[in-house]
Amino acid sequence: MAGLMALVLSGCGYNSLQQQDEQIKASWSEVVNQYQRRADLIPNLVNTVKGYANQEKDVLLGVTNARAKVGSIQATPELLNDPQAFTKFQAAQGELSGALSRLLVVTENYPQLKSDANFRDLQAQLEGTENRITVARNRYIKAVQDYNVTVRSFPTNLTAMMFGHKDKPQFTVENEKEIARPPTVDFGGGTPSRDRAESPRPAPAPAK
Repeated sequence: MAGLMALVLSGCGYNSLQQQDEQIKASWSEVVNQYQRRADLIPNLVNTVKGYANQEKDVLLGVTNARAKVGSIQATPELLNDPQAFTKFQAAQGELSGALSRLLVVTENYPQLKSDANFRDLQAQLEGTENRITVARNRYIKAVQDYNVTVRSFPTNLTAMMFGHKDKPQFTVENEKEIARPPTVDFGGGTPSRDRAESPRPAPAPAK
């Protein structure tokens, strides 16, 4: 009897739902791991910038507050079943990405900071972490896509309803544009300094 029940459950997609659900959890753990890696870099980054650009208090505070907001959200597997909580998590990570971008753009105005070996190392680590976040997030997106297709498809949708399996929340398109944009780490002169930005335009030639 037990063998027959196992065969029936396997044939109606029960095992596939379990496997895909576990894949989502594993993919999500990697996303969270990389976001945590980024969060761990921030205190050293802020302190290094503060040593050269303490006057940029608003920008430094913005990064610190955004990091604190991210840390206040428990990114547990249960969050994956709560679309509202998931959206809140996305928004917090997007806010942190924006704060980091503003911080790194500001550093363009401090040549001594840019030449600091510790800052350059943090910059490289941050860039690598952003790349890892992108890879981990894409794996999660694919895992959720496969799972949601199984939940909605016949006859596995009947099994999903029987055992309480529902669609998992996905990264939204609008949020994806924000959190997929890594902080600017290229200091090759793309952002004009304040002196250049505020230089007066040449006076027009006198009319003849």
